[in-house]
Amino acid sequence: MWATTVGAVLGPNIASPAGRSVSALGLGIPATAGPFLWGSGIFVAAGALVHVLLRPDPLLTARALETAEADAARADGTGAAERAPARGHTLRAGMAAVAASPRARLALVTIAGTHTVMVSIMVMTPVALSHHGADIDLIGLVISGHIAGMYALSPVMGRLADRLGRISVVGLAVALLACAGAVAGTAGADHTRSAAGLVLLGLGWSAGLVAGSALLTESVPTAARAATQGLSDLTMNGAAGAGGALAGVIVSHAGYGMLTAVAAGLLLPVAALALAHTLRRAPDRTPRAEAPG
Repeated sequence: MWATTVGAVLGPNIASPAGRSVSALGLGIPATAGPFLWGSGIFVAAGALVHVLLRPDPLLTARALETAEADAARADGTGAAERAPARGHTLRAGMAAVAASPRARLALVTIAGTHTVMVSIMVMTPVALSHHGADIDLIGLVISGHIAGMYALSPVMGRLADRLGRISVVGLAVALLACAGAVAGTAGADHTRSAAGLVLLGLGWSAGLVAGSALLTESVPTAARAATQGLSDLTMNGAAGAGGALAGVIVSHAGYGMLTAVAAGLLLPVAALALAHTLRRAPDRTPRAEAPG
C-alpha cells in the first residue's frame, strides 16, 4: 500500500508527457489517450515483473508446507489432518471459510464497511466543494491530501496492528472515519475543514483496510486464503460501487451533510462486531469472594 503512494504522486505527473508522446507520432491519436496507453504498458510491465521475480510464489509455498504438515499428522495418527478444513479455490470455499470464523466475519465487514464509507464520501466531496466556490486547483489539493492519508501512513497502521492488535486498530478506523464524516459534513464553505475531513477519511480507510486484511488472512486456513481474498475484493468493491452510486442520489436530494451521516451509520455493524469480539475475549475481572473462615 505504501508503494501506491509513489504511484499516486508520480502518475498524474506523467500524464502530460504521455499525451505529448502520442501526439508526436502523427497518427491522429488524441493526446488524452496517451495516459491510457502508457498506463496499459506499465500494468503489463508490472505483471511481467511479478510473474518473473516473485519466486518462489508465497501462496504455493504455504500450500506445500500445509500439505506436508497434514501428511505428517496423518502419519503420526494425531488426527490433525482429519480436522483440517476442506481445500478449495472457489468463491464458495472463501465464503465457507469466512462463515466458519467470527474473526474472519468481522474482518470482511470491516474491509467492506470502511471502503464503502471512504468511497461514498470521497466521490461527492469535489461536488460539494464546487458548490461552495472551490476551483479545480483547490479540489485537486484536497483530494491529494486525502490520497496521502490513504497510503502514506500504511506502514504505521501495520505497526499499530502488530503492536496493539487487529481489533484495536479496527476501532481506531471506526473512530477516524466517524470524525471524518463529522468534520467534512459540517464544513460548508470552510475548505480547510473539508481538507482536514478528507485526510481523516484517508487515515481511517488505511487503518481499516490494513487491520481488516491482516485479520482476514490470519483467521482462515492457508488453503482458503486465495479464495477468501477474492471474496473480500468482490465484496468491498461491490459494496463501494453501490455506495458511490447511491451517494449521488443522497446528495442531490438531501445534501452532502446527510451523505456523511448516512455513511457514518455504515460503521455501526463494524463497531458492534468489534465490541462483541472484544467482550467475548475480555478476561473475567469480577472480584472473587474470599472463602468463609
